[in-house]
Amino acid sequence: MGGRVMRTGDLPLPALFEEARKIHEKATESGADQELLREGCRLLETCEDMISKLGLFSRNEATDDIITGNLEYTLVPFYLAELTDKIAQDDRMHVLWASQAKLKEFISCCEAMEHVPEEELETSASGGANSVADRRALKVARFKRQRAAESKLLEIKERKGRRGRSSKAEALSTPVEAGEEDMLDDYGEEEREAWLTTIFLAICKALDLLEMLKNEEEMLSDVKEIHLKDGEGEFSQSVLDDRVKT
Repeated sequence: MGGRVMRTGDLPLPALFEEARKIHEKATESGADQELLREGCRLLETCEDMISKLGLFSRNEATDDIITGNLEYTLVPFYLAELTDKIAQDDRMHVLWASQAKLKEFISCCEAMEHVPEEELETSASGGANSVADRRALKVARFKRQRAAESKLLEIKERKGRRGRSSKAEALSTPVEAGEEDMLDDYGEEEREAWLTTIFLAICKALDLLEMLKNEEEMLSDVKEIHLKDGEGEFSQSVLDDRVKT
């Protein structure tokens, strides 16, 4: 996939998203070159435009209101945030701002879907955990939720694998009769469960990444201010001024 630019004009949203998802998976699991990262960002931005034009989501839409086939598209801003964070750029600050904006968009969407844990909402409403102990407790709780989601996804994957092998064996020995619709219903429920769990896992990762990017932004701002005061470096005052306005 690397080294080529896809023509996306005629591709439907599912195909675009699948290509972008594969790039995101490669980038997060084994790494990807800058050209592939930028291609992934371009695909995801195209997905965003199509989702908006199709009107797939409304502002106050709850999880139960979203059909299973559209759940995966709620991950677009999260995937875009993660890929953007990996983009190499001279001005790292702009990368941080862009990635944080997409993370906040994703978290806000999940909050509207009532998918963000209450503990996280309360912490956010109070301006963040105050003490070191509170921050540690929040991170531990988030880590446990993340591990539980990962275990659940693995369980779903194994369950689907067993069902697939069983269905194949039955198809070879007997004709498909009554009960086929029940199997399709089970598959649909399983797909929904898998996507909801994937979204929940992404929320945990998004909250962690957002904290990391905020800390990095504060560190870079401090370094720039020191260099500006000392008359060193090539940091532009206009960059800091722009940050204050956002």
